[in-house]
Amino acid sequence: MVRSSPAILFNFLTASSSLAQWFCDTCDVNGDIYTFGWDGYEENAILEDAEEDHYVRYSWEDGADGETFEFEIYKSEISNDTVLTITDYAEEDEIEDQKLLWESQIEALSKRIGA
Repeated sequence: MVRSSPAILFNFLTASSSLAQWFCDTCDVNGDIYTFGWDGYEENAILEDAEEDHYVRYSWEDGADGETFEFEIYKSEISNDTVLTITDYAEEDEIEDQKLLWESQIEALSKRIGA
């Protein structure tokens, strides 16, 4: 659950200036190519699909087929809270590390949004 409207959350998942506040150190966008930077290292991702305020999917440009990460935003029917679901590709031996990384990223996102 993220204390934010779907529109604000979607912006934090797609806008370069917002992504650089929680996901990476730097972010440049050229069309559907996002260049994410961390400590001088850069990696490109392609915006594969998006539905405003609902869904975003990226794939790593140099990754194997299926190496995607995606965000789904929806409102809980019971509580009317905004829910963010993340799906990320990970090798079997990397799953726990990826979970820890995303927990840290979501904590940073929540702080930036003010949730």
